[in-house]
Amino acid sequence: MTIPGFVPFRLTVCGIEELGEHCAVGVSHVLSILDPAWPEPEAFGAYGEHERLELRFHDIIDETPGMQAPKPEDVERVLAFGRDLMREPGDAGHLLVHCHMGISRSTAAMTLILSQARPDRPAAEALAEVARIRPRAWPNLRMVEYGDAMLGRGGELVAAAHAQYRLRAATDPDFARAIARYGRLREVPDLPGLL
Repeated sequence: MTIPGFVPFRLTVCGIEELGEHCAVGVSHVLSILDPAWPEPEAFGAYGEHERLELRFHDIIDETPGMQAPKPEDVERVLAFGRDLMREPGDAGHLLVHCHMGISRSTAAMTLILSQARPDRPAAEALAEVARIRPRAWPNLRMVEYGDAMLGRGGELVAAAHAQYRLRAATDPDFARAIARYGRLREVPDLPGLL
């Protein structure tokens, strides 16, 4: 599932409706990102023993009344979870990251975990690995911005995210338009003819 040698553990990114498909594959670590009032997914009852971090915030990139945006402490917890996973022996780990659709919050979190695990590799390679396993990736820019700063990447992660937005918009302009309508214009301003 991963680029050989990129990280010593397996990777899965999915949405809530796909969680049942991964019950029997030996997931060791689950990063679960849900909207604040969403119930815990029932599928986890069928998972074997695993470490789990549950975070709750909305999939937004700017402060919005009545909604909870990702905060720096949320990203700090993602990175701490990734560090714990890196301490697992060899190839025993299997990280599953999910959000509601497996497109934005989950792909941002996975990108940050991979970038932290491999500071010697360009951020674009980490995001390319995420996009390879989850082609619909459109990482949440707010999470990427926080992670870029925390990891000292100097804007490299943000630039990689914008490159991914351009790639995705070229193959699915309707999705990019929906992102813009959802109020996430900072993710699409350099996409000509889109709006």
